[in-house]
Amino acid sequence: MIADRLGGLAFGGDYNPEQWDERVWKEDDELMREARVNLATVGVFSWALLEPEEGRYDFAWLDAHLDRLHANGVSVDLATPTASPPPWFTLAHPDAMPVTREGTRLVHGSRDTYCVSAPAYREAARRIASALAERYGDHPAVALWHVHNEYVTLCWCEHTAAAFRVWLRAQHGSLDALNEAWGTAFWSQRYGSWEQVLPPRATQWHRNPGLTLDFSRFFSDEVIAAYLEQRDAIRTHSDRPVTTNMMQPGYQNVDLWALSREVDLVAIDHYPDRPGLDAAADVAFAADRARSFGNGRPWLLMEQGTSTVYDQGRTLAKEPGEILRHSLGHIARGSDGALFFQWRQSKAGAEQWHSAMVPHAGPDSRVFAEVKATGEAVSRLGALAGSTVTADVAVLHDSDAWWALSSDGLPSSGLGYHSALRNAHRALWDNGVVTDFAHPEADLSRYRLVVAPALYLLSDAGAENLRRYVVNGGTLLVQYFSGVVDSRGHARLGGYPAAPLREALGIRVEEYRPLRHEERIVLSDSSHGTVWSESVRAQGAETIATYTHGALAGSPALTRNRCGAGDAWYLSTRLDDADHTALVSRLLDSAGVGPTLPGLPPGVEVVVRQGEDGRRWHFVLNHRAEPVSLPDPAHDVLTGGPVRELPPGGCAVLEGESPL
Repeated sequence: MIADRLGGLAFGGDYNPEQWDERVWKEDDELMREARVNLATVGVFSWALLEPEEGRYDFAWLDAHLDRLHANGVSVDLATPTASPPPWFTLAHPDAMPVTREGTRLVHGSRDTYCVSAPAYREAARRIASALAERYGDHPAVALWHVHNEYVTLCWCEHTAAAFRVWLRAQHGSLDALNEAWGTAFWSQRYGSWEQVLPPRATQWHRNPGLTLDFSRFFSDEVIAAYLEQRDAIRTHSDRPVTTNMMQPGYQNVDLWALSREVDLVAIDHYPDRPGLDAAADVAFAADRARSFGNGRPWLLMEQGTSTVYDQGRTLAKEPGEILRHSLGHIARGSDGALFFQWRQSKAGAEQWHSAMVPHAGPDSRVFAEVKATGEAVSRLGALAGSTVTADVAVLHDSDAWWALSSDGLPSSGLGYHSALRNAHRALWDNGVVTDFAHPEADLSRYRLVVAPALYLLSDAGAENLRRYVVNGGTLLVQYFSGVVDSRGHARLGGYPAAPLREALGIRVEEYRPLRHEERIVLSDSSHGTVWSESVRAQGAETIATYTHGALAGSPALTRNRCGAGDAWYLSTRLDDADHTALVSRLLDSAGVGPTLPGLPPGVEVVVRQGEDGRRWHFVLNHRAEPVSLPDPAHDVLTGGPVRELPPGGCAVLEGESPL
């Protein structure tokens, strides 16, 4: 899609020429040619310039920049600037400013300062999106439309409350149904009128979990509705594809499965929050999610940092070679390009220390040298545009389960959906296996192994789907505290998990026994567990490992059950990373799934992209500090010659049916 318009993979980033003068623009033109930039995201935070006062637009400056970029061979991803309303909007519509859970109304002075439910904001956003599309809908520079930027702003104001009530009426139909769904008979919370229902604002202690779950669902729908209003306004005037950038890895304010169905191209922003090998694994995690949200279609890395790794309050620099390696990590797993935030590092403003393709040091710098090398590498990969990645393994991913597991009052603060999701993916990555993500109710038949981590909320349909997957020959690993509540957040009675899943697993969980902080337990197979344990009764399942101490001594910790033509495993504790990786390796062997390229040492990543014509490209990324020898010499697309060994941190893209 985007690659067709560009004639290859996308390379570039956010471009904010309004921060600079004409002298810098001329240098930008030269440097973009040097770096082989072919796509620039323009206008993300330009609302104050585009609409200096309500209803009056100034497009002259943007006309000039789009014409200049087009003349320089750079296409444009044109953004709607609605993530950052200008000061005049704040003063004219103070009720459209977001209100925190504690009741504080925020004011202008940052970004993302708006309430997505405020009528004035929605109207202003539609208006400027329509004006931009009417003017630039057929501009030759525009290759892609970029609605908003990172929908993440939550609000608990009266506009939100009113919209929430409308949504609740549509979902539940009556107050009686809502009261039943939320269990309001407890703590005297029963509602007698719709006006009594409020968003889950700050309160004395635990908030009602049904309320918080429904509010998360509502907010996701509200954001998607706001996106659709802008998208549809653009489509009235333009036939170019439309997307929005989804923030990775830990934001879950929006159901990304649902949002991805509404974009023409899945696009993500990704900033690792851990350095080194963990960052490489996080790249794979984000990329596999993006590809899966798009149902396997090519997607686009809209933002990354040239030297940005967030780690516990510090912004770490990337190590030499990581700009290329992280970019290729995303492309290997399905991205049809690699973009950055931003082109030139700001000299002033709130993100002046955010890394960029042209740093404060200028083009005579390590960062820009690596940017040029990355641009050269990406330009050599144009032939693989549109090719896809196939996985034999899936990790289940459900927004409802994520939101439900964020409820107040759970038995342990150590339970986290995002961390469980990452741990499951990491164990597969460490085993050299490419992974899809899938919804619990999706068709799972093409996967040999499915892993279900922390699937706390599981619908009846999802539970039956997993049972059917096993019966039909699949291998399923369900991990602790899964299938515990239904789609309303109501606890499953008569033992956990949900009945169809209990049948597949051949077990019944009777009691949860959370572990103390930093408590570590030993299982009979010498593996170690933390965070959690459960009282499990085998009902047909084979016990593979037991607890060895305390009240659970001798009871099942890990089980396997033959159900129909498949196997269902249940793990009732959180294993240490090494033990978890070893268990996943065992299940991969059982399911007949091996690494993409056997025989390579840990820390060497291999992913295959394949075109419709059968052409195959093997991406080999050496994340190790030592060189690695390849089994046989092979032709490297990046260098144009044979490669026998990858240096520390080295990369190769090998073309051929079986190049090694």
